Amino acid sequence: MVASAAIGGTLQYGYNLAIMNAPTAFIQAFINETFLERWDIQLEGYQVTLVWTIIVSIFSLGGFAGALIAGPMTISFGRKKCLLLNNVFLMSGSLFALTSRAAKSFEMIIISRVLIGINAGISMNVQPMYFGECAPKHLRGAISLSSAVFTAFGVVLGQVVGLREILGSESCWQYLLACNAIPGFIQLLTLPWFPESPRYLLIDRGDKEACMDALRRLRGCEVQSSELDEILQEQAETRGVRPSRPWELFTDRSVRWQLISVIIISSAMQLCGNDSIYFYSSYVFKEAGISDDQIQYFTIGTGTCEFTACIMCNLLVERKGRRFMLTGGFLLMTIWAVVFTVALVFEVIHIDLLFLSFCFFVVFFPAGVTGVLPTEIFNQATRPAAYMIAGSMMWLNLFIVGMIFPFLVSGLREYCFVPFGAVCLSSALYIGLFLPETKGKSLSAITREFNKLNFKGQDKLSESQTETQYQLGEVGLSTAF
Repeated sequence: MVASAAIGGTLQYGYNLAIMNAPTAFIQAFINETFLERWDIQLEGYQVTLVWTIIVSIFSLGGFAGALIAGPMTISFGRKKCLLLNNVFLMSGSLFALTSRAAKSFEMIIISRVLIGINAGISMNVQPMYFGECAPKHLRGAISLSSAVFTAFGVVLGQVVGLREILGSESCWQYLLACNAIPGFIQLLTLPWFPESPRYLLIDRGDKEACMDALRRLRGCEVQSSELDEILQEQAETRGVRPSRPWELFTDRSVRWQLISVIIISSAMQLCGNDSIYFYSSYVFKEAGISDDQIQYFTIGTGTCEFTACIMCNLLVERKGRRFMLTGGFLLMTIWAVVFTVALVFEVIHIDLLFLSFCFFVVFFPAGVTGVLPTEIFNQATRPAAYMIAGSMMWLNLFIVGMIFPFLVSGLREYCFVPFGAVCLSSALYIGLFLPETKGKSLSAITREFNKLNFKGQDKLSESQTETQYQLGEVGLSTAF
């Protein structure tokens, strides 16, 4: 189920993030030729760069739109059907990319990037939600983190497929942009065989039999009463409550610190500068004297490091916990941002040091750990809205970093990674001080920990009454079931 959902889901985000480097010169030439043929206009270099920047950056705006519509889609169609319907955007975008060259239309590439961005925006929200709701409590983090593993695999796959010896040549760039339809097609063939989210079936649909059947199929055995009790308790707590809208979370005091945590950590995942490595590496390697033919292989090396790091995180997240992984990752990224800056300032740039700094900066990136947090700290009624906000922050900050990074490089020069190091350090401090550990805990236990922050200063009697209600609810639900 994980492989089927992810191969047509978050793998697409990584793949489409990586493939735009290889065909840059060929698509820019195509843009110039199109203008010349249509209007007999020879574009200036900056004009071609502007159109190219729009093609690259519009992917982020499409992702932002996808994050906004993901919540309503999951409520209306469910998690699994939403992932399946999401392939409409993928297939349409691939078709536009494939036919753009024959139609002599660079506008079709822009439309393709928007549609592919919408697909990625939806999958980046829905897939972790689907995994988190299907996984048993002791494996919830590892299964949700597999979304990041497939994202990193998509990056490496895009870098490899983009080699000039494969599809990164002048004659094949349209196939490079369109071949992301293949994983989507595999998902369409396989995902229908797997069950819907048990929590969605019981809490949103009220179908207890379908929930039981889904749990049996996912677990491969009879379902434990403790797991059912937890789902039934969440159903009781949200009974009669309609799904929240994103703006309503900002005025709901009971989720104030959950929302702050999600916003800060989702923003930090882009503002920490990890994706800037991919923007900057080609330039640095070129300045270090590496030939253009060799740069693509060094870039694959950085992508492989992130893929390896995601697998390591997947193995460690259920042992060390979410807070440890996030805090440690951001602290180590801070250290390597300092090392990289010192190397630039004192002009001790050697290719081995550069590559080592890039690799370690990427290796310690706590990718994907944030994907599980909205599932663990929000209930069924607020979870879709929380994912919409988290996804929106991620995509907006990706767009911002992509647009301002060239100006940071030209303005700060050797100090260009100082802002990213500051973001990493600030994020580590916030997580260490305010984010409670969620590993292996029920939603009720996590909610009680956040309530100490959300309702700080209120009398303890109210808190004890709330805990009594939880306990009574658990006993009543178990007996009723």
